[in-house]
Amino acid sequence: MKAEMTAAVLYGKEDLRLERMAVPQAEAGELVVRVGAALTCGTDLKVYRRGYHAMMLKPPIPFGHELAGVVEEVGAGVTAFKVGDRVVALNSAPCDACFFCRHGQQNLCEDLLFNNGAYAEFIRIPARIVEKNTLLVPDGIPLEYAALTEPLACVVRGLEESGARAGDTMVVIGAGPIGLMFMHAAEIAGLDVIAVVKREHQVGAAKLFGASEVVLVDAAKDVVAATRALTNEGRGADIVIEAVATPTTWEWAVDMVRKGGLVNFFGGPPSGTKVKLDTNRLHYGDITLKASFHHTPATCRTAFELVTSGRFKCAEYITGRAGLDEVPAIFAGMMHRNNGWAKDIKTAVFPEGGPR
Repeated sequence: MKAEMTAAVLYGKEDLRLERMAVPQAEAGELVVRVGAALTCGTDLKVYRRGYHAMMLKPPIPFGHELAGVVEEVGAGVTAFKVGDRVVALNSAPCDACFFCRHGQQNLCEDLLFNNGAYAEFIRIPARIVEKNTLLVPDGIPLEYAALTEPLACVVRGLEESGARAGDTMVVIGAGPIGLMFMHAAEIAGLDVIAVVKREHQVGAAKLFGASEVVLVDAAKDVVAATRALTNEGRGADIVIEAVATPTTWEWAVDMVRKGGLVNFFGGPPSGTKVKLDTNRLHYGDITLKASFHHTPATCRTAFELVTSGRFKCAEYITGRAGLDEVPAIFAGMMHRNNGWAKDIKTAVFPEGGPR
């Protein structure tokens, strides 16, 4: 009889269940990792709310994608890792052979391989991810810190794609986990950050993670005017990052950027969402609009270095800690904002009951 483990399985919209299932086994080129820490994520919450993700998963499926742990089993042919190694395994890996990969856009790989199932005692790491996107965690780096690599890699790519340079002024709309991560990564890169936040408790967090100025939406008569007033001569920001994913905030972003500036629509609204933009301002203002999706192996390694170097405030960013049995309640609370989990930036889930 195969050994069993506990795992969180998503069955549909707001339907997340803990189940007993067989512990995975490593095939050729694969690893089985004992999960040391998995992190809650805005993307996971979005999937929980909608019941699916068009690219990453279709229920029923093991849930969660940000993790680090210890190698439990090594498949045939794997030489880079051994049992007992502490690793962070990213949630995807590109093929490096398709049109997009050959054009330096591995995040758009036509055969992008995703992996889910972080909220579990064990997870199987597919061979391609083992080969291209699994990294050894140095001694002394908590596994929950290493698990921050995946979301930070997406943010790093967003900054790179936005042409961010030291001295630029950047507005970040939204102070959820990704918005705060953008603020901190931008501060580390030498940018001046202005945060636009919705809730009072987010003001302090925005300042902690690098915002020099904060606009509280409910306290401003005109959010766009209040934000532009904080920029040099009121001309608008060099870069605006939209990290909320609503039509209103997409429109704010375009109105907050300066002439010749760039807007990165980082937040992904539901399919079919429409926005209204001032085409005259876009054209005569020579404004660049772009969107960033996911990460690449290169930005994963840049993010990993930020985490392991100690430059990123990992301890301050992970504000909640829980056991695997609490995962369904965590997501229900985040969804309905009716418990303490809703105010945490990120919650670290420890399947074995404590940090390693």
